[in-house]
Amino acid sequence: MVARHSKAEVHPKPQAARVRPAQSRAADLDRLIHEPVRLGIVSALAVNDTMTFNELKELLKTTDGNLSVHARKLEEGQYVACEKYFEGRVPKTEYRLTAAGRKALETYLDHMEALIRATRES
Repeated sequence: MVARHSKAEVHPKPQAARVRPAQSRAADLDRLIHEPVRLGIVSALAVNDTMTFNELKELLKTTDGNLSVHARKLEEGQYVACEKYFEGRVPKTEYRLTAAGRKALETYLDHMEALIRATRES
């Protein structure tokens, strides 16, 4: 009589001990940029020298409050710079990507590309 075993019984693999390359790379993502609205802001500013608050709001289809909070977080992280001025009597807020912000975006994109490659290869 031959005993039959499933693969799981013959070769048990503890799931908790296995860390896949894609999972370890995901931990390296810049959380400041990773949030969708902030990623949208940084990406938009990467291809435009400057953008006004209203241009970003329209592009990202978000509210004043939401954009304001996320833009402030990027300012605090020194990824974007903000300039406030008047055009006639109308106040304007304009944003630009800083050198640190551009570098952070490039690093983020490199990590995302590595994560995608690792996921496809596994």
